[in-house]
Amino acid sequence: MMADHAAVLRLLKTARGQLDGIIKMVEDDRYCVDISHQVMATGAILSRANKEILTAHLKHCVNEAKTPQEREQKIDELVDTLGKLLK
Repeated sequence: MMADHAAVLRLLKTARGQLDGIIKMVEDDRYCVDISHQVMATGAILSRANKEILTAHLKHCVNEAKTPQEREQKIDELVDTLGKLLK
């Protein structure tokens, strides 16, 4: 992975911490809307991590493809991934 490992790990660990907090909120029977806000915040952090990873893929893996066929394969992988995000 060519993404900034430190940045991606920081985001993922933050999301993990938030998930632990959300689980505790559910166990403590906290207010639904408060839980939902935390779920959305965690989703936003995961989206930022994914953006870092996909940006690195585009800037490095696609740019550094050795052949036009390899570049096309990398672009197809990216398009498929983006298609899953938009569902």
